[in-house]
Amino acid sequence: MPTPSMEDYLERIYKLIDEKGYARVSDIAEGLEVHPSSVTKMIQKLDKDQYLIYEKYRGLVLTSKGKKIGKRLVDRHQLLEEFLGMIGVQKEFIYTDVEGIEHHLSWDSIACIESLVQYFKQDPTRVEDLRSIRAELDKDS
Repeated sequence: MPTPSMEDYLERIYKLIDEKGYARVSDIAEGLEVHPSSVTKMIQKLDKDQYLIYEKYRGLVLTSKGKKIGKRLVDRHQLLEEFLGMIGVQKEFIYTDVEGIEHHLSWDSIACIESLVQYFKQDPTRVEDLRSIRAELDKDS
């Protein structure tokens, strides 16, 4: 299983390849706000662990294992952003909050959150009810 740092790289690489068709060291470094030398070291580790295939000066491609994990990580991130937005977390906090919690939740917790999101989507009045409760609590405090 990848470490939280490896997950960040796999998620970023997966998104870059999905959006642009490729992932360069400089793009990964910029997206993760790290030095290119750090990216190169992590790419070498991800290559060693068979998440991707890296050829110096030629680029990288995700293996099927890397694609599967990358997609799962991107989906997890999107689910948590959707969930936090749904429960009323202010937009300016959502991304940072997701970055802070996504590596600390079990996949069982993620599955439960996914069920809860589906529950809210089935009947939009449920979200409205939740937000009304929050508004009442905010008013009382």
